[in-house]
Amino acid sequence: MKIRKYKKEDENNVMGIIKKEGEEWESYSGLDVQDKYKKALQNSITYVAYVGDELCGYSRSLDDNGFFVYVCDLLVTPKFRGKNIGRELMECIYKDYPDKIIYVMSDVDKYYEKQGYRKEGSVFEVLKDRE
Repeated sequence: MKIRKYKKEDENNVMGIIKKEGEEWESYSGLDVQDKYKKALQNSITYVAYVGDELCGYSRSLDDNGFFVYVCDLLVTPKFRGKNIGRELMECIYKDYPDKIIYVMSDVDKYYEKQGYRKEGSVFEVLKDRE
């Protein structure tokens, strides 16, 4: 397996594995948001993992101007799950940003707890129409 920084040439492969995930990842693969997400992939800290020519996973994170790094997305294809690829993608972030605290924005808490990460706070969506 080889992990490296994302390049524009990876775009179709990343979008392909997102689409295969179905409804859970539709907020990135829907026709109305695809272009926006492709731009986000380029402007984020994004790593891709390949086994041969097959994309098996990727991660996307945001740098908070030197304060923290926030992991937004971590996806490993079903065929490659359970092989520590997600862990290795995360380790790329630690290696490249050793002096920063890394936070994960998660909707799969059990996975990150299994990795030994400590739960720290909560994430809330601010709704425009609050009553």
